[in-house]
Amino acid sequence: MSTTATRTSNQITDILQKLGVHETNSGVSTGAKWSAGNGEQLISHSPVDGAEIGKVRGADRAEYDATIERAHEGFKEWRTWPAPKRGEVVRQLGEALRKHKADLGKLVSYEMGKSYQEGLGEVQEMIDICDFAVGLSRQLHGLTMHSERPEHRMYEQWHPMGVVAIITAFNFPVAVWNWNTALAWVCGNVCIWKPSDKTPLCSIACQHITQEVFKRNGVPEGVSCVVNGGREVGEWISNDSRISLVSATGSTRMGKAVSTAVGQRLGRSLLELGGNNAIIISDKADLDMSLIGAVFGAVGTCGQRCTSTRRLIIHDKVYDSFRDKLVKAYGQLRIGDPLDERNHVGPLIDEQAVTMYVNALASAKEQGATLLVEGGRLRGAGYESGCYVKPAIVEAKPNMPIVQEETFAPILYLLRYAGTVDEAIAIQNGVKQGLSSAIMTLDLREAERFLGATGSDCGIANVNIGTSGAEIGGAFGGEKETGGGRESGSDAWKTYMRRQTNTINYGSSLPLAQGIKFDL
Repeated sequence: MSTTATRTSNQITDILQKLGVHETNSGVSTGAKWSAGNGEQLISHSPVDGAEIGKVRGADRAEYDATIERAHEGFKEWRTWPAPKRGEVVRQLGEALRKHKADLGKLVSYEMGKSYQEGLGEVQEMIDICDFAVGLSRQLHGLTMHSERPEHRMYEQWHPMGVVAIITAFNFPVAVWNWNTALAWVCGNVCIWKPSDKTPLCSIACQHITQEVFKRNGVPEGVSCVVNGGREVGEWISNDSRISLVSATGSTRMGKAVSTAVGQRLGRSLLELGGNNAIIISDKADLDMSLIGAVFGAVGTCGQRCTSTRRLIIHDKVYDSFRDKLVKAYGQLRIGDPLDERNHVGPLIDEQAVTMYVNALASAKEQGATLLVEGGRLRGAGYESGCYVKPAIVEAKPNMPIVQEETFAPILYLLRYAGTVDEAIAIQNGVKQGLSSAIMTLDLREAERFLGATGSDCGIANVNIGTSGAEIGGAFGGEKETGGGRESGSDAWKTYMRRQTNTINYGSSLPLAQGIKFDL
């Protein structure tokens, strides 16, 4: 290990201790209590420098079952707390995250590989969703309806579901967990978190921060649980009828497996899966502004966001000029240690991701695409982990098989269109995924057409901003093979609750609905 890697690793050890993590052997917790961790051993290696950060033991089946039982016990009490009181606990968690933002952001950056600025941004998302959930805790409203029967009143109310399991991916190792928990907790549920086996230390840090707040407020054990482990833990969760809702973020392949297992037991799932996101660059676009959105969307988090820009659909009139701007901008990208804020691009998560990236570029060549910026693996000083690659730009055709796929890496496909915006929209919609989309145009008619019923078929459709990044407040999610789930803002809270319709008869007779007569 290099001197720089040793220094950084020691800094992360200090950060973990500041976050309350003094040992990382066990990755199984029902709250303040940590189990032995008798399951699979997970070794966290930083993609930044290849250093081993720590070893974490996951759960065996007995520990998993004990965690589920403890969560159910905690639910019995937690559901009786008034929602605003639950919201106050979440408010305090937001304050704790503000206190630990710099340290947790650095841990995210080092364990996952995204830039330090993006690590800070991820923690800010956690803070923002806590703020959102606090207000929501006083607005868990239901409708009132007029009854067709005299002296009757109808209304609906929402109740907590029970145990919510959250399966998260490596690329957002903390924010997506909190997107779910902040809402689930104020709704009265308890949560079990199965983190990515590539970023276990982030989960342990979050649990320590959370339990510091929960202990201060007398929150029962079992309201926040962590169950680290490999694929089998996800399978236990998916097949477990004791779990009311499974929220899973990851690949479409993984989502199909989760959906099948949960569906067979008639459970409920919330899926946030793959994205093959496109930006349409109209001939009426502001090209300078478009450049910023396209470059950040394509190379941010080294192309490992579900909202990363994979395709640029560029009008023929501006294709050459915009292509040249893009190639020049890629030549100015600085690739290296993401904790160095001068760098734009950090590493991919691991060797497997690098192999997928290399294979995708090879497939693009075989299918007749042209590599404008060839990309490739980076070696030598500063790239010791072996996970650093160059962002690539590829001229391609919309129907090429590789363009139809989502490669979780910084590969950007350039596609031409020559006709109206309808042609560009058809190209954009012509993939199996439907997460995020954008159009760059100063033409109001084009923008409105893109946002209309015959426009983008994605869950997110933007005008004059890129595909990557989302604010707390709007519901996040997509259609088709993206899974159809919605997290975060708007009325996504309803996903975490069960709806109940109530009818009250305050009269002295019992008339039946639809005028049915039944006399005794």
